[in-house]
Parts: sequence; structure tokens; C-alpha cells
Amino acid sequence: MIRIVTDSTCDLPEGQLAQWGVQVVPIHLFFGAEEFQEGVTLSYEEFYRKVDALGIVPKTSQPSPGDFVEVYRRLAAEGATTILSLHVTGKLSGTVQSAEMAAGLVKDQVDVRVFDSRAGSAALGFMVQEAMELLAQGAQVDQVLARWETIRAHLGIYFYLDTLRYARMSGRVGALQSSLASLLHIKPLIALDDGLLAVAERVRSRKAALNRLVAMATERAAGRPVNLAVIHAEDLAGAESLLAQAQAAMACRQTMICPLASSLVIHFGVGVLGIVLYPVDP
Repeated sequence: MIRIVTDSTCDLPEGQLAQWGVQVVPIHLFFGAEEFQEGVTLSYEEFYRKVDALGIVPKTSQPSPGDFVEVYRRLAAEGATTILSLHVTGKLSGTVQSAEMAAGLVKDQVDVRVFDSRAGSAALGFMVQEAMELLAQGAQVDQVLARWETIRAHLGIYFYLDTLRYARMSGRVGALQSSLASLLHIKPLIALDDGLLAVAERVRSRKAALNRLVAMATERAAGRPVNLAVIHAEDLAGAESLLAQAQAAMACRQTMICPLASSLVIHFGVGVLGIVLYPVDP
């Protein structure tokens, strides 16, 4: 039996992962000395209430190898013979490394294949969805991994940051720090390219930013049918408008709107809007 594990940066419509029986290993969030597990001991709504009340954003920490060992062993006890463990980009998080260490610790009990998405958010969501569809059709492990590799190679991920406050406070944005310092009055568009963040463009207004966001995604689609997600942080109306704009510009097969995981909102900020897409048949 093949089971799938992911982490809490995976964005899908609410309840979908549980419906599929996908196990989620949570990112750890720290408000000072208080520690929470994303989506387990701190809900999405509670996260925003706490940020508003305290006026700070929490620090994040990847799950420990022990967190993964606990999940892997439980799935093995339930009959899993192979576990596909899909995670947020290893170039910005240590989650993949923790999963790989745990896989080594349980290798005598279950075969764990750790996959670095070099992405996050709805990109993970789409990869999980495609894996579930393939497994339902009787696919084997290598076929799922091959599909994930294809999706990873053709992903387009673009964000519009409505505020730079969170990015400046975050310690995980890395190379963006120096670029953002000069952008105090500019709306940046961020691209996730091969697992790393980069400032793709700089524009003067929200309207111009969202137009360019769609244009960049359209260029990435290159006329091919795509699966596309719009992600947002507390801006559902903006997400719905952006999705309509994207659907008018591209041949979209599957679409979805997802709230951005709290552990990612920490770095991108409230009001962020993003597009995640990949060609259905590259």
C-alpha cells in the first residue's frame, strides 16, 4: 500500500487532504516562547488573531526528524509498504532534510521516498492531487515520482506582495532582503524559480502588479492548457477577481482558490496574491 505525506505548507481547499487520507506534518510556529503546530494547535483564524493582538509575526521551524518518524511508523503499522513524502523547497526550508533523516531511521520498517518539490503552497496541492489520481488508476511509485518531476520542471509561481513588512521581518526570505530594502514604495512581484525566491519585477500600483502577474503567468503557459491556482492571504475578493482575469487570459483546465498557509504568510504578508500554474501536458 502506498501512502502520501506532506507538510503544512501544502495548500488545497479546506478538508481535501483529510478526505484523501494524506498525512500532514506541521511546521512549528513560535510566538516568543510559545510554540504551536500549524493547523494542529494553531488554526488559520487563530494565527491572524494572534498576529493582530501581539503585533508580531512568529518565527518558523521545520518539523523535526522525530515528527516524521512518528508519522512514518504509524503509517507502516497501518499497512503502508511505501510512503511518498512530498515537501516544501529544500532551498528555503530544512523540512526535506528532516524527512530524509527520518526516512533513514525507519528504512527497516517502510520504504520512504522523499521528494523536494522545490516549491510550496498550491504547487504541493496539485502534486498531491495528481498523485491521488494516478494511484487510483493503479500507478506505481515510480510513475508518481516521474509525474512529480515533470510538474516540478514546468511550474510557474508568482506572488504579488501588498506589504513588505512581513518580508523584512522574516528571517527566511534570504536573498530577497537586500533587494527589498530599496522597494519601500514599490509593489514587488516575486517569482519562485527552482526553489529560490527572486524579485521578478517592480511596479507602482496594485492594478499594474496584478496585470503583470497574469501576464507573467500567461507567458509561462505559452498557449498550453494549464492547471492553475490562485492563493491569497485574507483577500478572497482579490483572489476571485485575479482568477477570473487569469481564466480570461489562459486555457485553464482545473482551477482552485486557496488561502496561503500561515507559515508562508509569515514571509509574504497579509494581502499577498499569487498564481501557481503548470501545463497539463508539457
